[in-house]
Amino acid sequence: MRAAVMGAALGGALLLAGSVLTAPAASAAETGVVIEKVSVNGGKSIVFGTSRTESFTIAVTVSDDSGISKDLAFLAIEREKGDDYWSFHGKPTCTATSTTTSNCKLGVKLEKDIDLPRNTLAGPWDVYVQFQAKDGDYYGGVYQTHPVKRRSTLGVDASPEPVTKGKTLTVTGKLARANWDKYMYAGYTSQPVKLQFRPKNSATYTTVKTVTSDSTGKLRTTVKAAQDGYWRWSFGGTATTAAVKATGDFVDVR
Repeated sequence: MRAAVMGAALGGALLLAGSVLTAPAASAAETGVVIEKVSVNGGKSIVFGTSRTESFTIAVTVSDDSGISKDLAFLAIEREKGDDYWSFHGKPTCTATSTTTSNCKLGVKLEKDIDLPRNTLAGPWDVYVQFQAKDGDYYGGVYQTHPVKRRSTLGVDASPEPVTKGKTLTVTGKLARANWDKYMYAGYTSQPVKLQFRPKNSATYTTVKTVTSDSTGKLRTTVKAAQDGYWRWSFGGTATTAAVKATGDFVDVR
């Protein structure tokens, strides 16, 4: 069954997507309305964990020779996959920067009564923009896509501490990611994770080896202790899950 349309907008009432999102797209050449720039979350992936505290902004610069009607602007980010559909949307706040151009922003913030999307919807979302000029010119359609990902967590433990130089050091950890369906974190299995080392007086981590997470997301490997420094795991992320680096665990080598 298709999920209900959900969304939250700061500074404006919620709008149901419905017929608005099915309006035919029009090109700038046909209408005169020009979408000059679209920025979602400052260019970074939108990442949701299991809480409802995340927020992001959709910002659009748009122009028309007659100027833009701020009362008829609409922005949304949405995705449909199979029977699942989700949308965050609303009326943006538009500020004219000249007689022809406006900057419009929609701030979206999850709230306690706004659910998270389904796990199946992680990935590229459509960014829909709709504007009408003061002379009636119109633009409406999917302008681009933007990644929406599940937050990941990564821990590390290097032992024993301290360790004798040349002896074996065991490094463990666990890679997990947000499960939006169950509001919990679960192990992320069969993923390549880099083990990295930073000497005590250095600011740079170097990859030592790559380990694959097991059936529960756990990581384990051994190395020879050579010098004082910090050990960490580093996960590069996927199309559906955000990258993450563990905080380095310092080991005193004696």
